[in-house]
Amino acid sequence: MALEGCVSSLRSSMQLLDSSINILDEGVNDFPRLAKVLQTTRHFELISEPDLHQAQSTLLSEIRPEVESLLLRVQNYLDKLERREQSLIAKCDLNEGRLGSTSSESAFATSGGRGASGGTGAGGSGKALSAIQEMKYKQLRAKKQRLSYSVETLELQAKQRERQLRMSMAAPQQFYDD
Repeated sequence: MALEGCVSSLRSSMQLLDSSINILDEGVNDFPRLAKVLQTTRHFELISEPDLHQAQSTLLSEIRPEVESLLLRVQNYLDKLERREQSLIAKCDLNEGRLGSTSSESAFATSGGRGASGGTGAGGSGKALSAIQEMKYKQLRAKKQRLSYSVETLELQAKQRERQLRMSMAAPQQFYDD
């Protein structure tokens, strides 16, 4: 009897040991995968602050001249566009003045130069008179601008001829002075 108790105790110990081995085998069986999963990977390198500042200053020294060059080119281009815009505005104003003077001349010609008596009646004559006066005013203003431009041109030509005359008069005196 005692031997039967020892054998049954040994069998239960063996079953317990076999069960423990199975549990350990199941736990250790997945160990290579767990080791791979738990392995730490360094995605970012840590660098010292002085190294970071040096890299930033190097990058800044490489980029700054290019950025300044591009900004200068952009500023020059914007200045060019602004000058072009100003010239186009001046040209537009000049053309509007010319069109205004030609349209006022043609309106004056179509009315036959009748002035206030060319109105359509008592009520319409005031509006027609002011419109005709406005056209005449525009025409006179355009004529004044043309004349002032002509006067300026003639003054510049006169000054240039005076300089040429003085130079031509000064040249023989220098010749005789030598």
